[in-house]
Amino acid sequence: MFPPGREPVGGQARTFNACHWEAPMSAEANKALVRKFYEEVFNRRNLALADELVTPDGINHATPPGVPSVGPSGIRFVVSMLTEGFPDHHHAIEDLFAEGDKVAMRCTFSGTHTGGILGLPPTGRAFRQQQMHILRIEGGKLAEHWAVRDDLALMQQLGAIANPNGPQPTGKSPQPG
Repeated sequence: MFPPGREPVGGQARTFNACHWEAPMSAEANKALVRKFYEEVFNRRNLALADELVTPDGINHATPPGVPSVGPSGIRFVVSMLTEGFPDHHHAIEDLFAEGDKVAMRCTFSGTHTGGILGLPPTGRAFRQQQMHILRIEGGKLAEHWAVRDDLALMQQLGAIANPNGPQPTGKSPQPG
């Protein structure tokens, strides 16, 4: 049995939020939150909006080692870091799917590497990286984030790692074995 006021809504139990029971957000509302987060915070660099969209203890499970990963301040750090390395960076949302308290997003991250980032000096090269993100929503805010990114392809596009199927760093073509 469920406590009074905690009966399932749309197949999901309500959650307790600051002294009252709250019905879960709809799939469409969750997708709108994720779209707003990427369009406004990442693409438009509206860093102040992170306080409105991310829980104070929200955790980003996908940050590189040594990069802050908790709360709105962690998000502001990540966006600032990306902007320093790729001032024109952009997330183009390709697909959004929502189920329960989670939203899955497929996107293309693109930009030009004109600043240093994570120890890699600027190369001036443009890139396009495929990414998948899962975000968990709690109380109308983003509470957790996981990601899978094609970092190998990104490093190859930036020239940081040789591409065995493309030009070699020396400019010479591979010799047949």
